[in-house]
Amino acid sequence: MLQATQLTSIFAGGTWIPASGDRLLEIFDPSDGSIRGEVRSASAADVDTACTAAAQAFDAWSLTAPHERAQIVARIAEGLTARSDELADAITAEVGTPRHKCAAMQIAPATTAFASAARLAEAVLLEGRLDDTVVQQVPVGVVACITPWNYPLFQIATKLAPALVAGCTVVLKPSEVAPTCVAILADLCVQAGLPAGVFNVVFGDGPTTGEVLISHPAVDFVSFTGSTRAGARIATVAGACIKQVSLELGGKSASLVLPDADFTVAVPQTLAKSFQNSGQTCAALTRLLVPNSRLDETAALLERHVPSYLVGDPGDERSVLGPVATAEQRAKVGELTIGARAAGAQLLASGAVTGDEYGYYVPAEAYLTGPDDLLSQEEVFGPVLAVIGYADIDDAVAIANNSPYGLSGAVWAGDPHHAGSVAARIRTGSIGVNGAKTHPDAPFGGFRQSGFGRERGAHGISEFLTTRAIHY
Repeated sequence: MLQATQLTSIFAGGTWIPASGDRLLEIFDPSDGSIRGEVRSASAADVDTACTAAAQAFDAWSLTAPHERAQIVARIAEGLTARSDELADAITAEVGTPRHKCAAMQIAPATTAFASAARLAEAVLLEGRLDDTVVQQVPVGVVACITPWNYPLFQIATKLAPALVAGCTVVLKPSEVAPTCVAILADLCVQAGLPAGVFNVVFGDGPTTGEVLISHPAVDFVSFTGSTRAGARIATVAGACIKQVSLELGGKSASLVLPDADFTVAVPQTLAKSFQNSGQTCAALTRLLVPNSRLDETAALLERHVPSYLVGDPGDERSVLGPVATAEQRAKVGELTIGARAAGAQLLASGAVTGDEYGYYVPAEAYLTGPDDLLSQEEVFGPVLAVIGYADIDDAVAIANNSPYGLSGAVWAGDPHHAGSVAARIRTGSIGVNGAKTHPDAPFGGFRQSGFGRERGAHGISEFLTTRAIHY
């Protein structure tokens, strides 16, 4: 059972230790703006305790047989399933994901990430030979993981699970916005038999606790998911220490609908991918590109479908979307949409909002904008879709690539082979054709300001490995 004192502690060496930091950060319930708890920001001494525990545990853990590490990671996956309801309650209360969707959206992908890493572990950790030289894949060392609030458990899972099976030890700094699921995860790691010191947790914000963690001399590798602005700062701090980094950052992904596509399928499915988790998804399809000649048809489809995205209390099963997670995010979405309308963006469709007046609710909206306009370029991180017209396919590809980001995307066409050829011209790390499902083991990561490095599957495990040559 979760204890309130865990959120004012650090998890180091397999046990909870009271944190010595002097800052208490409030945890808010986005459904009504109420304070539901506090988390204590770790001090530099706390970070040192956690990093020292990870460093001391590294030798033994890195020498543990891969199949033994995989068995422990598989047991963590089983533990997540067993405590799915408790985890979903915590994430709904801190992030605002509708409770009736939380298990499928937030918990199941995290469980899959642990199970996948366990299954792939031994296949990735193979030795090679060059005559009398052995080339080994070895763990990179102590890893600092810094994760966001939008998918608080899943984003941890895509880092922690592959790091563990690779033989690394970990110090995690999760988002201070949604810390409760982390305390549950730490307890599950103990129950799964993970040795003390292999997984450690410090709470706090990025500019203070996060930078101390990145700079700690025991840390060999930094894995970060979050905003591009924060990622640039992390790269600077890590670079000064000559540390490897993996950055999964922002996105402004395009859903390109070709003239021969079925618009009655492409437009609603783009909306679903745009508004998922109230738009707080880095890979969301937030730009809808359609032929200029089909803009009226697209607007009619949006008028039909956008109102179905009722934004409301996450505990109400009628709510399709919940609030955004923070008051700051609500303000940002409002500022961007007000600014866009003032600059000439045309509101095409909007959904209804219910819920407590003090909650962080924003309506689902779709706007007609130009390719260089604010809503077409800025990552909103809210339920806002930018609709952009194009003249021909070359123009559409140019618009899709007219972004500093390159994380995700989609192409829709009557001919899937034609869609694939167009998709190959778009500079992005992942792109779907005609609504194809994403394989959970497929590599995920971005181009340009969406970051570098890959997560998930075998590629995700490889991020936490380096090579060593032994010559005989």
